Amino acid sequence: MAAAELLSDEGFRADGRRPAEIRKVRGPRGKALPERAVLNCRFSLAAFSSAERRRPHGDRRSAELALQLQQSLEAAVLTQLFPRSQIDVYVQVLQADGGHCCAGTTAAALAVLDAGIPLRDMVCASSAALAEDTALADPSGAEEAAAGPGLSLALLPASGLLALLQLSARLPRERLEPVLDAATAGCRALHHALDLELRQRLRESHGAA
Repeated sequence: MAAAELLSDEGFRADGRRPAEIRKVRGPRGKALPERAVLNCRFSLAAFSSAERRRPHGDRRSAELALQLQQSLEAAVLTQLFPRSQIDVYVQVLQADGGHCCAGTTAAALAVLDAGIPLRDMVCASSAALAEDTALADPSGAEEAAAGPGLSLALLPASGLLALLQLSARLPRERLEPVLDAATAGCRALHHALDLELRQRLRESHGAA
């Protein structure tokens, strides 16, 4: 665009401003709280992530997953250290083959930790399903579809606190316990693997023991 074309005959620029007028300045968006940070979580599945057709802009299931993610992270993130702030956590699943809520939750917790946001404990999430009388840890998508009731569990390993416990259907106590034990064991195994990887990364990056 030539310099002569930057102003109209009436003296306006292409976006409608006067020559000395600056662009509008917008303040921070979101619902800031004076005593702590707000966690803004989004959870979506790509349209090609599974054979099931999905809305391009999310659906009720995505909203439920986002709420579960927020609940899990709020149990660990030290939000009181960041008053009047908003922490955005976006998860998009590219391939859904069972346990994507738990995988997304664990990955999000790692991302928050990697961003330097302090946590009171790591968040490890795992799922389990009941195939007749056998509990299956970390079931695949096919196993979830064929098996009976299942659950998703988000655990804070150091304290043993449950950040999330989501059941797909009602279970009597004697049938719930083996499924809960399988999911808890999955969280513990995941925490052990992640702890080794994080320590190795620290050694490589900072030479820490």
